[in-house]
Amino acid sequence: MSAKNKTTERLFQATRQALNTASFRANQYKQVVQKKIDLGAIHKKIEQLQSELGKRVGDLYQIGKQEISTDKEAAHLLEKLHSLKQAAALLKEEIELIRTELPATAEEPSTKSDQSQKKD
Repeated sequence: MSAKNKTTERLFQATRQALNTASFRANQYKQVVQKKIDLGAIHKKIEQLQSELGKRVGDLYQIGKQEISTDKEAAHLLEKLHSLKQAAALLKEEIELIRTELPATAEEPSTKSDQSQKKD
């Protein structure tokens, strides 16, 4: 190969790597944004359930029921809250994993994130 061809090849490789990195970062950003939207929806549901639970506790107090933990509706609301809080924690972990993921270099085979991009 001539020096001109080698320079052209290096320029092409550098450009391709830059485009791959930019594409990876754009997809990464898209995934984080979608997870944050999902997280916001879960937080809204948590707030609604907390409001319902507070109303239920207030109603039970007004009718003179002292032992709230025996109320089936309140227990059901608490179970839902626990489940939603776990889902929110998982989403936060996923967001952090996405943020810390690095793009594959030209020598590496395609990664899991490349496969998930094809599914979108």
